[in-house]
Amino acid sequence: MDQHFGPFLVGIVFWIFVTVAAVTGIIADYKKRKAALAPLHAAIERGQQLDAALVERLMAPEKDSGPNPLSLRVGGIITVAAGVGVGTLGAFLSSEAPRALLPLLGVGALIACIGAGLIVAARAVEQRRPAENGKGAAALKGPHAA
Repeated sequence: MDQHFGPFLVGIVFWIFVTVAAVTGIIADYKKRKAALAPLHAAIERGQQLDAALVERLMAPEKDSGPNPLSLRVGGIITVAAGVGVGTLGAFLSSEAPRALLPLLGVGALIACIGAGLIVAARAVEQRRPAENGKGAAALKGPHAA
């Protein structure tokens, strides 16, 4: 009877892990936000006059700058290398288990394609960021700026 419970136990443990990871992330975000607002609470308790710009800055949500292109590129290079490694493993194993060659080459190609996608995403992010920065600078200069 214990043999039939094993797959279910793996699934249960997986979902417990996912739940713990999600709740931990929520708690960490809450504590980070609370720590950022601590100076504001301390100033209010002391009865100090608060600058409107400071309150606005502390209350504003954090701006997400998006993915880091360098991280995407490094992840893509590592992933492509892993795909090549899996394909090479298939080539080496084919002498002992000929049926393993095509599945491992397929998995290696899939992994390499994911890595190539990460590298392309890094290039797209790099190209988009200067364009966004350029639009912001042009907007500050005004429509008649050269």
